[in-house]
Amino acid sequence: MKRAQLIGVTIAGGAGLLAFVLMRSIVSAPTAPTQIAVPINATEVLVARRNIPVGEITKPADFRWQTWPADAVTPSFITKNDGDDLVANAIARAPLLEGEPVTRQKVIKAGEGGVLAAILPSGMRAISTKIKEETSAGRLILPNDRVDVILTRRERTHGGQDEYVSDTLFYNVRVLAVGQDLASKDGAKAAEGSPNTATLELTPRQAELLARANSTGEISLALRSVADGDPKGKGPTAAMNDQRGTTVRVLRYGVPSRAYGVN
Repeated sequence: MKRAQLIGVTIAGGAGLLAFVLMRSIVSAPTAPTQIAVPINATEVLVARRNIPVGEITKPADFRWQTWPADAVTPSFITKNDGDDLVANAIARAPLLEGEPVTRQKVIKAGEGGVLAAILPSGMRAISTKIKEETSAGRLILPNDRVDVILTRRERTHGGQDEYVSDTLFYNVRVLAVGQDLASKDGAKAAEGSPNTATLELTPRQAELLARANSTGEISLALRSVADGDPKGKGPTAAMNDQRGTTVRVLRYGVPSRAYGVN
């Protein structure tokens, strides 16, 4: 075979091999997925742009509009049809997390009451009691914690001796504030400074009983576990009956002892 023919055959073979490789790569290449836009029924709802603590006065810059499935929007949501006037200079009645939809129940317009009055549920009362480090779980109790309220007082026995008696007045009481702090700071494990008061959420009658207890002895707060919260929303429970005049005095060997409430 002549040299020219050999070169021609080599070139033709190389071209064929290259064409085969190119054709195989084209055939085996994955097909690009076809994207089909499916229209959904959505609306714009107002969400928090940042974490907003309870009691803070908000401004429009604290919120943004977020696309939300219309089927998941409840009447309490604030939509673009409502505008953001509802949250301008409003007070946060409950903590708001970044990206959380804002509901009408979680904000209240400024001027409709003070900050504490704004976060207080309807029908409940806010009342303060003196606390010390040793009577408030070493200052580890923070706003929105749940506590039991214990009264310790001195009584005179029938033998003329003094004794100290402790009774639990209320269970599962929400702490509204410690000192003047309505919310715990980020990462806080204890109240800052040395607050000497705790503001509790009680019913009107329970508030009367606590006011009377403050004048008869020392109040202690026992911190409850988060597992023992208030899932059913029943609020504080009186350990002893809070009705006026419904008490029983137990007689032991003809001698009156302590009085107990009738349940």
